[in-house]
Amino acid sequence: MFNAVDVIRTKRDGAVLSDGQIDWVIDAYTRGDVADEQMSALAMAVFLNGMTAAETARWTAAMVNSGERLDLHVDRPTVDKHSTGGVGDKITLPLAPLVAACGAAVPQLSGRGLGHTGGTLDKLESIPGWRAQLSTDEIQRQLSSVGAVVCAATTGLAPADRKLYALRDVTGTVESIPLIASSIMSKKIAEGASSLVLDVKAGSGAFMKSTSDARALAEALVSIGKEHGLGIAALITDMSVPLGAAVGNAVEVAESVAVLQGGGPADVVSLTVSLAREMLSLAGLSDVDPAEVLASGAAYETWCRMIAAQGGDPDAPLPKPKHVHVVSAPSSGVLTSLDAYAVGVAAWRLGAGRTRKEDPVQHAAGILCHAKPGDRVSAGDPVLELHTDTPELVEPALAVLTDAFEIGAAAPERKILLDTVR
Repeated sequence: MFNAVDVIRTKRDGAVLSDGQIDWVIDAYTRGDVADEQMSALAMAVFLNGMTAAETARWTAAMVNSGERLDLHVDRPTVDKHSTGGVGDKITLPLAPLVAACGAAVPQLSGRGLGHTGGTLDKLESIPGWRAQLSTDEIQRQLSSVGAVVCAATTGLAPADRKLYALRDVTGTVESIPLIASSIMSKKIAEGASSLVLDVKAGSGAFMKSTSDARALAEALVSIGKEHGLGIAALITDMSVPLGAAVGNAVEVAESVAVLQGGGPADVVSLTVSLAREMLSLAGLSDVDPAEVLASGAAYETWCRMIAAQGGDPDAPLPKPKHVHVVSAPSSGVLTSLDAYAVGVAAWRLGAGRTRKEDPVQHAAGILCHAKPGDRVSAGDPVLELHTDTPELVEPALAVLTDAFEIGAAAPERKILLDTVR
């Protein structure tokens, strides 16, 4: 028979937890038999001493087994994508309908934003009538009829992770690669897709600031996926600069629609197509060219059907801000840098994000980047355009943008795709 104190001591002393210890402690914590303070101690022991690949895989399996698993019955190969989060990262919006238009089924269970990184569901809720909460039957029907669904996770998926994530957030144990990896993968395994592509961000606007840390996380995620029989790959991508021109909610939806209609910023289009190719390869559909499908308009048609299936009106006007403030270039030259973290925090302060999970967001709030590194600007040209419904939020946003960009003679070449882990 196991007990919490012995499990804590095992990991505190740097030893390896047995499969039985892991299964028991996750189950007991989910049921309430292990107290928060005991799980906090264990999480800190894991944070300090780490876990082996086998421990992490078993920890993930125990969290999956704490709830239900979606059993997807569709006549297409199923493939999902997960991003570790960034500034302006709206890629799920054009990617899911694109991959569906190429012949795969994409069950994309997404989350909400917290802090400087935006949430996919918050963005989509800018669309009048669109709803995030779907039942398992609704998810199944939409996958069969449309091929793509982007919605909130059902409450029965990986409840242990939901409970442990909230605890880690208030106990200083978030930055642990085994705990991050098992948190991500438990939800993705439970949602039932056969394969998964991960977009692991690196840079100032990402959770992992360095490429080496992002690679370590990518390797942990891929290892867990392989252990659980998933077809899996991870792309490590740059998040030192905001992705695209739009950061916020409605502004990111508008940019995503532009991509689906054949336009949009080059970096958003490039990353969308790169991730789609990886997803289609894992789904056994590598003979389909996602760039051609995107150009054909088929992905936009799928987008309209996907939005309508969840009660949204794809033709409805998106929310507009009540107040706009422009940040201009102080001198002429080339924009040499634009800090993703500063832009993300500023958008958050304008009302696009939240401090607590229960906080509301302003759908019209956000930032438009009129210039990106490498662009030439003249003194007085707009660089950033701040959107908000609350004018008094502009000053706090400007405070964090003081050193957000620099103007010089030339900008270093930016590479979006930094590495791949398979």
